[in-house]
Amino acid sequence: MTEPRPVGFAVPDWQAPPRPTGAVLEGRYVRLEPLNAEAHAALLYRSYQSDDWVWDYMPYGPFHSSAQYHRWVRETVANPDHFFYAIYSKADRTFTGVASYLRIAPEAGSIEVGNINFAPMMQGTPAATEAMFLMMQWAFEAGYRRYEWKCDALNAPSRRAAQRLGFSYEGVFRQALVYKGRNRDTAWFAAIDQEWPALKATFDVWLSPSNFDAAGQQKERLSDLTRLVRASGDPTLG
Repeated sequence: MTEPRPVGFAVPDWQAPPRPTGAVLEGRYVRLEPLNAEAHAALLYRSYQSDDWVWDYMPYGPFHSSAQYHRWVRETVANPDHFFYAIYSKADRTFTGVASYLRIAPEAGSIEVGNINFAPMMQGTPAATEAMFLMMQWAFEAGYRRYEWKCDALNAPSRRAAQRLGFSYEGVFRQALVYKGRNRDTAWFAAIDQEWPALKATFDVWLSPSNFDAAGQQKERLSDLTRLVRASGDPTLG
């Protein structure tokens, strides 16, 4: 008699989650609004200008005029394959970054966060972390089972950010893309719904005002908290 072959675990009553709906995501430090050229492009360009290096690992940019960036935003938001947010920093009282959902596959329960581009003033702040938390929270609470992060394998800051935020390393896809006339090996990371309750708890602890001293310095490191949840670590980060 033939032994039964192994199959994946049952997912009873599975229903595909909705695509991103355009809901405003409100946090303590940031507000995420659906990206709109007229409302956001000029303010975002002002936050980015003079810092061309922020575009090094992006497939587009840098932009050398507000009109050029405005045109890119207008064309980009018309593409239904991804959904962009403009990120408003409450401390800076302006828009200081963008991020998007992409590779949106409700039938598979999978969605990716990408096109993450924070102006220098936003990088390394609680606002940057909360923006990523709010997008992750929406995805899992909407019913997605898998939340992905991919980046150029040479982009060490992005790999470090993914691991800090609780994404587990899943490997490198060699020669995955060509962009700006050069090769890209792509590092893959993901978090899954089974990890979300513990990840949410770590974000709640880290983002709490009580986690920061009078000088704004963190007391607990997010990477120390998420290390307990991640299924695997990035071997390039030690």
